[in-house]
Amino acid sequence: MSADWQSAAEAALARGRRFDRRIPSFLLRSPISRLGYAWGTAIGWTWGSLWSKGPVERRNGLWVFRGMPAWTYGRGGVCVGGCFLTGDRDPDDRVLRHEAVHKAQWLRYGFLMPLLYLAAGRDPLRNRFEIEAGLEDGNYVRRRPAHG
Repeated sequence: MSADWQSAAEAALARGRRFDRRIPSFLLRSPISRLGYAWGTAIGWTWGSLWSKGPVERRNGLWVFRGMPAWTYGRGGVCVGGCFLTGDRDPDDRVLRHEAVHKAQWLRYGFLMPLLYLAAGRDPLRNRFEIEAGLEDGNYVRRRPAHG
């Protein structure tokens, strides 16, 4: 991990904000994006129903499909629409908070979300969607110690 990941993360967020200004407003947080969110949720439900061998729960506003084979999702799990697809481990509240931000991103971008996420790249320290969702909550960087 780069020692200067925070400045790279800030630059990625700034690039993302500049890019968003070029997206026609009728595509963002609109009936069209909600349709894209519903489509993503249907894909998540279908994929989760096919492969989940664990419990399916409603938590933090997400449908959580556990017991997915590792090859069916990336990293520690994936948010598709309103569904979080993951392995056997029970996700804690911080991970679910991170994934709930991804759900909100799906609501904002709809059909554009998979394309924009792919364009943001696989490096979570430079992927604006992971940065916005919280790198610490997503377990991409070590949590800073609480001061108190």
